[in-house]
Amino acid sequence: MFAIRGLSGFKTRISRGIVLLLWLGLSSGAAADYQPVEWPELIPDDDLKALQNPPEPMAMADEGTLADAIASNLALTLNPDRELSAYEKALTSSKVKQEYNNQKVRMPGFIVPLEFNKEQRVTEFFLVPFFGACMHLPPPPPNQIVYGKMEQGVALVSLMDAFWIEGTLSTKAVKNETAMAAYSMAVDKVEPYYDE
Repeated sequence: MFAIRGLSGFKTRISRGIVLLLWLGLSSGAAADYQPVEWPELIPDDDLKALQNPPEPMAMADEGTLADAIASNLALTLNPDRELSAYEKALTSSKVKQEYNNQKVRMPGFIVPLEFNKEQRVTEFFLVPFFGACMHLPPPPPNQIVYGKMEQGVALVSLMDAFWIEGTLSTKAVKNETAMAAYSMAVDKVEPYYDE
């Protein structure tokens, strides 16, 4: 290690220190450019209200057996002429909040892989709010699914791993045989989930 003597050495250290502080400030500012978003924030107010107030459980059939109640309620559900409740409509809603269109966001979620590159990194996926959605369980409402695309891909070790995803959100819907996403994201960064 050597010391720079004189005033010019002092100026050099100060200049390097300022450059380092500016770089650190810009780096931390870049992360701050992404607006944190929680899943319920993506649901339009009328759908959110309906989901927070589910209807009373359907009545048991006259005979009182569970099998009869299921058959009776299934017949009601499958009736194409029946008017759906606000709750039932919200369960399949693809309505979005336009204010999130073209916004840089940061949100947590689980990755459901759709496409892989040659290195077996996930390049296209659905981001969902809970583990098992779109795979083991029925999919959430489309406005609770985000289609993500990341050119370099992300290494996915386990489907049970949660991630923070940063990118530019849009209100462009994407549908495939697995589910429909009411939002899409050009993904900039994926990192393991941790409590903030």
